[in-house]
Amino acid sequence: MNYHFAEGELAYTGEQLRSNFAYDRFGVIGDSIVSFCGTCDVKKEWMVDMEDLRAGSEIRSESMLHFIVEHHETDLEKNVYRQILLAVIVKDLLNDRLGKAVIQRRHTDLYDGEAKLSVSVATLSPVSSLIHFGINISSRNTPVTTRGLDDYGINPRGFADTVMKQYIREIEDTLHARYKVKWVR
Repeated sequence: MNYHFAEGELAYTGEQLRSNFAYDRFGVIGDSIVSFCGTCDVKKEWMVDMEDLRAGSEIRSESMLHFIVEHHETDLEKNVYRQILLAVIVKDLLNDRLGKAVIQRRHTDLYDGEAKLSVSVATLSPVSSLIHFGINISSRNTPVTTRGLDDYGINPRGFADTVMKQYIREIEDTLHARYKVKWVR
């Protein structure tokens, strides 16, 4: 599995949640996790979460750290478990950096009390499973009460690298656990 952090700013609109985005944009081919910083403003035509769409939710932030994960298989249930795994990794790393268990996970979203830190969705394309996970850098000008990496003094670049490497390690460990066993009769 490959990973890449993109330098500079890149706005997330929802349009990036598509097959081969990492290859098309960054030359990263195959199963991948890529990360970049930028605004977030998902328009209705790019929303894939039907609950958000039906509720008329606004998904926007003036500054977010984005992760886009792609696995080249199409099992949505497995992909939702990977989405949860990514949320757990981010939560654990944040709590480690803060030195206490402040951040809580509610399914695939992260919270500090009632302040929301993240947005996340898992979906499929015809050829792959996709995840977008975004964590606020800034907590200003959001449609709900939020907290962000700036509020905790966490550098987005270093944090992104740690998250991506940990995600890949967990996926590789899962594959190893699968490969090392024999079947039972």
